[in-house]
Amino acid sequence: MLLRHTPKEINPRKALTINPAKTCQPIGAMYAALGIHSCLPHSHGSQGCCAYHRSTLTRHYKEPVMAATSSFTEGASVFGGQANLVQAIDNIFTIYDPDVIAVHTTCLSETIGDDIPQIARKAEADGKIPSGKFVIHVNTPSYVGTHVTGFANMTKAMVDYFAKSTGTRANRINIIPGYVEPSDMEEIKRIAEMMGVPIVLFPDTSNVLNRPQTGKYEMFPKGGVTVEALMSTGDSMATIGLGRMASSPAARALDTKCKVPCEILDLPIGFKATDRFVDTLRKTAAINVPDALNEERGRLLDIVTDMHQYFYGRKVALAGDADQLIALTEFLVSIDMWPVHIVTGTAGKDFEARIREITRNVPHPVNVSAPADMFLLHQWIKNEPVDLLIGNTYLKYIARDEDIPLVRFGFPILDRVGHSYFPTVGYRGGMRLLEKILDALMDRQDRDAPEESFELVM
Repeated sequence: MLLRHTPKEINPRKALTINPAKTCQPIGAMYAALGIHSCLPHSHGSQGCCAYHRSTLTRHYKEPVMAATSSFTEGASVFGGQANLVQAIDNIFTIYDPDVIAVHTTCLSETIGDDIPQIARKAEADGKIPSGKFVIHVNTPSYVGTHVTGFANMTKAMVDYFAKSTGTRANRINIIPGYVEPSDMEEIKRIAEMMGVPIVLFPDTSNVLNRPQTGKYEMFPKGGVTVEALMSTGDSMATIGLGRMASSPAARALDTKCKVPCEILDLPIGFKATDRFVDTLRKTAAINVPDALNEERGRLLDIVTDMHQYFYGRKVALAGDADQLIALTEFLVSIDMWPVHIVTGTAGKDFEARIREITRNVPHPVNVSAPADMFLLHQWIKNEPVDLLIGNTYLKYIARDEDIPLVRFGFPILDRVGHSYFPTVGYRGGMRLLEKILDALMDRQDRDAPEESFELVM
């Protein structure tokens, strides 16, 4: 395999990315759009771009991801895609009848400079947008940012287009879940329901990309946040954004537009981040935390107590999205594992500073870089081996080359199932993560154990 030629000697690279730890903006925008009920994402660019984005999401979720495209050809590439988009809007509402078309741009349409709001106004003036239907848009050039940026921008577009304030505050909290799985969004809603807190979660891909098999295909499943709920977000008493990179833009836009105060937290992965999320819900809604939720925390703590000897001092290398890595690193440090190599494809000095703050008491040098790629991570591992890898499917090549156990986490996961059905956020999600980590470590222990140490009880 090519990765076996990765050298240990690290040379600075500025203009070359090898094995990137990210993908492009339109994928994140498409994923966020699928979190609106009865919404059809629309890729304003070439058919190939849309096919790649749909394919990646379909392979990750094992669900048929629907999206439309402006299908640029040579003519649109030279003269602009206005005619293509106006015709597409007409076709989509006529044939598929969604409530919302969520347009995101691609490299090609961004380079041309198509004015999407102007095109949408022309479509409306030409009678192509039926009454009660909506066309929203976001600019997502692939040569800037990552899939997390695209998700954040599309989520902000939901605020820009839909949020309204009537001047009367409602006893309700908005929660922006960040770039997480449908199962994680379900878990966030379950925690809020346990606490008796009315919420609007947006976007919400639960029951869209993890829907049950009924034998009947539905192009627009029952899941997703409704347009009415999005409009009501301007009257909520507060907004909680989970994950600073994915949720901050929408939360702050809602504060600016409708004066809904916001608080930005880390993704609730592990003890401390989940505690902060639960405590923020408690204080904002002025309620008590139910015993059932405290018991879930106690079970998570019990697993750590019982199995701590297998976590302690194990060195970990991580790659993925910045928001997820911050919360995951904090969780690993709290159970005395040592995250020593950490890379994200998303740019940001704040990320590096936060990771260094979290790992300041780790008794081992910590490498962290943003933005960086998995080639650099592989080089670090060659110079300082680790006991465990945590990241997406593409880490499996490094895992095989270096003979290191891998826990799949993040996006995309193309060769396993379960991530869209079993959460990793909240206390229950923490239990799931610990199970996966323990399985990986103890399977390796069993594999390498000599006959006299191959025990039933560890």
